[in-house]
Amino acid sequence: VQLQASGGGLVQAGGSLTLSCVVSGGTFSTYAMGWFRQAPGKEREFVSAINWIGLSIYYSDSVKGRFTISRDNAKNTVSLQMNSLKLEDTAVYYCAADPKRRWVAGTSSAEFGAWGQGTLVTVSS
Repeated sequence: VQLQASGGGLVQAGGSLTLSCVVSGGTFSTYAMGWFRQAPGKEREFVSAINWIGLSIYYSDSVKGRFTISRDNAKNTVSLQMNSLKLEDTAVYYCAADPKRRWVAGTSSAEFGAWGQGTLVTVSS
């Protein structure tokens, strides 16, 4: 399973960005998917996750109400719409797949067995 994330960039505080992650080499429609991020000097943290058909969605408290995760199983893509971006959202964002489960097993990075390379989001003042 290969994951390719894109869409990062430089944005002013209060702005918006949409990240996308294309998955290949497996059966995307059967995977739970997630987004994580890692800010400089900090540990990787959970951002959002979605089950195989989008019926169960989870967000961290820090992004709830501002970020929206979605998936398009026909295009093997999971997206993260990020609105009202804050300086503290600056991080490398990683998409992750759990190829073993359709349902989100948890918000720990250990639950996700496949990872993309990350895309950098920088929020400026």
